[in-house]
Amino acid sequence: MANLFTRIKNTILADLHEVLDQKEKKNPIALLNQYLRESEQETEKVRKLVERQHNLKDEFTREYHQALELAEKRKYQAEVASKAGETELYEFAHAEHMQYTERAQRLQAALEKVNDQLKELERKYEEMKHKLKDMHLRRMELMGRENIARANHRINQVLESNDYSDKSYSRFQEIDNYLNRLEHQVNSSYYRSTIDARIAELEKQMKIEESKSN
Repeated sequence: MANLFTRIKNTILADLHEVLDQKEKKNPIALLNQYLRESEQETEKVRKLVERQHNLKDEFTREYHQALELAEKRKYQAEVASKAGETELYEFAHAEHMQYTERAQRLQAALEKVNDQLKELERKYEEMKHKLKDMHLRRMELMGRENIARANHRINQVLESNDYSDKSYSRFQEIDNYLNRLEHQVNSSYYRSTIDARIAELEKQMKIEESKSN
């Protein structure tokens, strides 16, 4: 039965990998984006664990110093009770001193362990952040290559396709014809206005000449 489940599991994983491979071939950037989102989520989880470990370290540190202070306090009180001949009070203070001392030792060992774990966790967290940054850079590189490939494909279509070439040429020709017509209209308007002004000036001169003759 176990072998059957193992074969089923392997078959499902193989099918899943095949689907992912096909997806990567069709849209590698989309799959990379998915990996990035998952990696970002995992990195955020580790960040919270690092933060929690820092809080745990602070808590252990407080408990350790508190145990040390109480151990020293009970030690002093035991000495005072011993000098005063208060046997019962001395025994209580001495027992408390031993308990706090033992607790401080346990807390010190735990604190050292927590501190080592924190350093290792921080190292792995930094490593995850670097890998995540590398994945972002790889995505940018891949997007750049994809953009170039698409741009080259479009350029090749325009340059190699007669349909695209004819359309492009006809469009440029249409614009050129329009500019020629516009230039002709501007020149004609200019010449008409110039001729009108010149004729008016001549008529004015002729009238002046006629009045002088009379």
